[in-house]
Amino acid sequence: MSNQALSLRPSAALPGEPAYTHIKRWLGERIAAGDWREGDQVPSEADLVRMFGVSRMTAHRALRELTADRVLRRVQGLGTFVAPPKLAATLLAVRSIREEVLARGHRHSAEVLALRRLRMRDCDAPLGLPSEATVFHSQVLHREDGAPIQLEDRWVNPAVAPLYLEQDFSVETPGEYLLRIAPAPRAEYSIEAQVANRKVSRLLKLKPGEPCLVLSRTTWSRELPAAFARFVHPGTRYSFTGRIE
Repeated sequence: MSNQALSLRPSAALPGEPAYTHIKRWLGERIAAGDWREGDQVPSEADLVRMFGVSRMTAHRALRELTADRVLRRVQGLGTFVAPPKLAATLLAVRSIREEVLARGHRHSAEVLALRRLRMRDCDAPLGLPSEATVFHSQVLHREDGAPIQLEDRWVNPAVAPLYLEQDFSVETPGEYLLRIAPAPRAEYSIEAQVANRKVSRLLKLKPGEPCLVLSRTTWSRELPAAFARFVHPGTRYSFTGRIE
């Protein structure tokens, strides 16, 4: 722990504020103020005990809860550090990943890994088409400021987007293209945590054992099943948010 970090004075507790909440608030305020940035080490439990005059249990609870909230990251034997900010994606709206990235003021880039036609019998997309029907498949790796944040697999009904395979999805994302030519007023989705396989871990640069968040979404357009997409994200660097009004 640096002398500069330990020289920061604890703020006064609010009336009736529990000691562990006081510590959490102080740490959060210091991170928001830029005293500690992503990857910086924060005071240890022993440091907090001395600084705030609290028990080891109280200091442990404050750090544990901030770690659970993914504000901090604890590394066994090394200490506690400021966690990377979690990227937020908006649900309850069909938006492209490029829009999400640009809304955060960052740079989006895309790499097309696959663009092909398949038979329905050779894929697991729940589009409700006959097994011999043709379906278009694309796989795109999306990056935010150069860091991989989403692996997108999408299966598309040719009746809705007959020119899908002719598009340059490194310029316009598959989601943007489909929203432009076939607006999707209806969508169903599910979210689950999964352990990534070797290929996904390599593409998303996941650490061993790091979980991923998987959003599966089916959209309809003009009463037809338009597309089924599976979006895989690094679980420790991404979150989904939404609002109902």
